[in-house]
Amino acid sequence: MSSVKEHAQNVLLGSYSSSRFPKSLFGTFLGFTEMDNKGFHSASLSSFHSSTSDEDMVEITDATLDFTMSDDVPPIDQEMAEGFTAYNGNGLHGTSNVMDFLEVPGVGTYEDFNTIDWVREKSRDRDRHREILSKSKESPWALLHSVSDAFSGWLLMLLIGLSAGSLAGLIDISSHWMTDLKDGICVEWFWFNHEQCCWKSDNVTFENRNICPEWRNWSQIIIGRSEGAFPYILDYIMYILWALLFSLLAVLLVRNFAPYACGSGIPEIKTILSGFIIRGYLGKWTLIIKTMTLVLAVSSGLSLGKEGPLIHVACCCGNILCHLFTKYRKNEAKRREVLSAAAAAGVSVAFGAPIGGVLFSLEEVSYYFPLKTLWRSFFAALVAAFTLRSINPFGNSRLVLFYVEFHAPWHLLELIPFILLGIFGGLWGAFFIRGNIAWCRKRKTTKLGRYPVAEVLVVTAITAVISFPNDYTRTSSSELISELFNDCGLLDSSKLCDYNNDFNSTNVGNLPDRSARSGVYTALWQLSLALIFKAVITIFTFGMKVPSGLFIPSLAFYHHDWPIFKGWCSQGADCITPGLYAMVGAAACLGGATRMTVSLVVIMFELTGGLEYIVPLMAAAMTSKWVADALGRESVYDAHIRLNGYPFLEAKEEFSHKTLAMDVMRPRRNDPTLTVITQDSLTVADIEATITETTYSGFPVVVSRESQRLVGFVLRRDLIISIESARKKQDGIVSSSRIYFTEHTPPQPPTAPPSLKLRSIMDLSPFTITDQTPMEIVVDIFRKLGLRQCLVTHNGRLLGIITKKDVLKHIAQMANQDPDSILFN
Repeated sequence: MSSVKEHAQNVLLGSYSSSRFPKSLFGTFLGFTEMDNKGFHSASLSSFHSSTSDEDMVEITDATLDFTMSDDVPPIDQEMAEGFTAYNGNGLHGTSNVMDFLEVPGVGTYEDFNTIDWVREKSRDRDRHREILSKSKESPWALLHSVSDAFSGWLLMLLIGLSAGSLAGLIDISSHWMTDLKDGICVEWFWFNHEQCCWKSDNVTFENRNICPEWRNWSQIIIGRSEGAFPYILDYIMYILWALLFSLLAVLLVRNFAPYACGSGIPEIKTILSGFIIRGYLGKWTLIIKTMTLVLAVSSGLSLGKEGPLIHVACCCGNILCHLFTKYRKNEAKRREVLSAAAAAGVSVAFGAPIGGVLFSLEEVSYYFPLKTLWRSFFAALVAAFTLRSINPFGNSRLVLFYVEFHAPWHLLELIPFILLGIFGGLWGAFFIRGNIAWCRKRKTTKLGRYPVAEVLVVTAITAVISFPNDYTRTSSSELISELFNDCGLLDSSKLCDYNNDFNSTNVGNLPDRSARSGVYTALWQLSLALIFKAVITIFTFGMKVPSGLFIPSLAFYHHDWPIFKGWCSQGADCITPGLYAMVGAAACLGGATRMTVSLVVIMFELTGGLEYIVPLMAAAMTSKWVADALGRESVYDAHIRLNGYPFLEAKEEFSHKTLAMDVMRPRRNDPTLTVITQDSLTVADIEATITETTYSGFPVVVSRESQRLVGFVLRRDLIISIESARKKQDGIVSSSRIYFTEHTPPQPPTAPPSLKLRSIMDLSPFTITDQTPMEIVVDIFRKLGLRQCLVTHNGRLLGIITKKDVLKHIAQMANQDPDSILFN
């Protein structure tokens, strides 16, 4: 299993060679699927403890990593036998009350790289809820337990919001300080960043508020002066060295302690929320390392942002806190509802947009989003935003550094440049996705993937060398966005606001025109260079989901004397709001890369606090999406999901091909016959032989091989655990003991060994379709019900099986893609 995990880590890290994943990786994807599952052949109960416990030793690039990931999957121990009776004969499937489904430790849990059974998980939760309600009338303690169970979801949302907001505040404060550390240090109060240092100073003027004696550049500290060529070169070298140090620490921590902490995490979170299990991806080690390395990566000056990773951090918090509550710890479907709310909290603290966070979770990442989750997501996002506001990491009483407020109205004619910005955003988004995916594929298929540390250092060095001479690439992304978004005031010291100001005018309502000075033109060409550099370097920085449109030059036009402007430009007022164009351009480029629409507009609206700019944002967002969709249907998240071969069924895409279930099901015409288990004619030795000789993840149960009448479906994992447990705990169970999946056990001869009844581990209501069912309907069934497999029948007789893997391969085949390489390639 360690080799499987090693390959999976490398998929996410993008640092493995061209060797493909073994069949076992997707073989554990549940269903009638061949897989290299040799560990199951001689498996014992102890082996399943090790395979699903959190003490797996993952060996990657000569480093042995100990991932204690008890946060990720409920442990397989006696605790599984306690709690609720969720899947017994009286619950989901039948009337027998012989054995509780969770009575055998480990039954009902999932292997790594497996898909959960949404139908079973929801049924288990309904059974648990019914049991709690029925017992609540028996005693005051039971009633109190019922009330606490109902309240636990809201308490969990409160804890997620508090933890996400606190970590976001810590990340913001730390990254701001470490970013300024590359330029110098506050000698009086070393824990202050540049801005805070000069706030405390008594020797600072408003015009030069960023210059104070308490803050010293490295050249001043080392050689005592900051003017001249040599101090400039010294500051240049120190900037590069600090950037290299930060990036080196980040990549080493990720490589040696938590490989899952790399990347933005949104493609993997989308896959997990669709029902896939990736152990450790949302664990405590990933949370710790992701938080630390996110600060280091942002501080290094790499062209990436912390918005996507903050969603991953929030989901890690949600997953870990789920273990405090039984109903979320033991139910994978309920846990994914919590993760949807955690994703909303992550966006809330990343952009300062609680409502936009809820809509982002609904529109972009969530697979199952009931109304109850909507309200809880709103509450979690609210608490997270309130917590971050209480911490006040930027000292401006705002949730983000680049919060702005526009008050000038926009004019109808400006819709033309807004649409042009949308077209540019769509073109850039499509270019970014294609370039980044091509680079990531090259990383996977060449020797480049073997040297992740060297790659990070090279990209960091190139970024630092090019960024330092340009003020708009040297500064942090948040500070740059803040400068571009805000309008110029009379006392602003930015080069973008370098206008001639006439303070002698007595007529305030009729201020003279302010002509641009040299600083404006210098800022424009520097911004143009920054745009080109950021657009290119972001492709090679693993394509972190940063809205590079934020670096679009914000042009300041002032020509209200033109006839086209007469009638709606008043004298002494700016006709055009430059910050609005920067904001619309940012939204257009972000929409072109992510294909977000509603949530993007709401996020930008919450950033600006102005309702009147909804139409420009909507026009740019929709135009960018249309243009980007015309060049490629996939968002950057979906492209990375397909690149890594994650088992994700996109709900937005339609399947329009005229194929039938019989064209996709297995076994095919020339394949071996379907392996089945009869309900009352096999012994323990027969079942063990079937398990040993095959590599299937589950088996249909039929009345007899002749009739092929379907009774149910049993999982390979549950069979192994149940038989091993029975051998150890029940007297007389031997290889010749007969196994029954029937409701009633027939009388046995006195000399026969005790029989083993396993009806309670069998799914008595497997989803079935006929062989003539159109695949369009089958695909919708898999998407909307979250199935792992469905059985195919003809006139009531079992014919074959279709798994989620089969559906994904068929979709790929219909799209002229290689069906054998699309899954974990």
